[in-house]
Amino acid sequence: MSIIGTFINVILHLDKYLNVILQNYGMWTYAIIFLIIFCETGLVITPFLPGDSILFATGAIASMGALDIFALFIIFYIAAVVGDTVNYHIGKKIGRKILEKEDIKYINKEYLNKARKFYKKNGSLTIVLGRFIPILRTFVPFVAGVGEMNYTNFIVYNMTGGFVWVSIFLWGGFFFGNLPFIKNNFSYVLIAIIVISLIPAAVTFIQEKRNGGNNEDNALNTKI
Repeated sequence: MSIIGTFINVILHLDKYLNVILQNYGMWTYAIIFLIIFCETGLVITPFLPGDSILFATGAIASMGALDIFALFIIFYIAAVVGDTVNYHIGKKIGRKILEKEDIKYINKEYLNKARKFYKKNGSLTIVLGRFIPILRTFVPFVAGVGEMNYTNFIVYNMTGGFVWVSIFLWGGFFFGNLPFIKNNFSYVLIAIIVISLIPAAVTFIQEKRNGGNNEDNALNTKI
């Protein structure tokens, strides 16, 4: 099986793989899922990691008593906030140099440009809204750092967005993940979560196409 095929298989059966990790690593499972969320939000080279899905799946597992839901909430919230903060500072330190390069190794410049457009359209609220859009979620804090968004402003939206994001998906999995219908169709539910999360980005893309697109500079010069 190819790497992409294996990755898709893991995403579609995330609940089963998480149970395997739990059986083999016990309490270290908390550290593993912390790293996954931290890397997805904090490292601009890992936007492919499952954020929404792992929150929902671990919530479902917690409802069976295998994991502590309150410990998960604290761990995920800290990982989300710290991850975005690290990404913001990376963008502020070296973001402009990265954007000036034609070819950026390990970073998809198309996604980066989409995040810039989304940021330019929604301003500070992008830090909250971006939490709910896979892939763009990873690039938004980086772009905020490049645009030199005021850090106090950023951290407020960062903490708010992280709280809302973790609450919705983690507690959603906890309360609904083990309902018979959802449990028997868990893979389809995860697909639905991903598709629904991509709707805002799709709407933005369609609107840009209708407006004929906008030619933007290679860097964000607006300070917030």
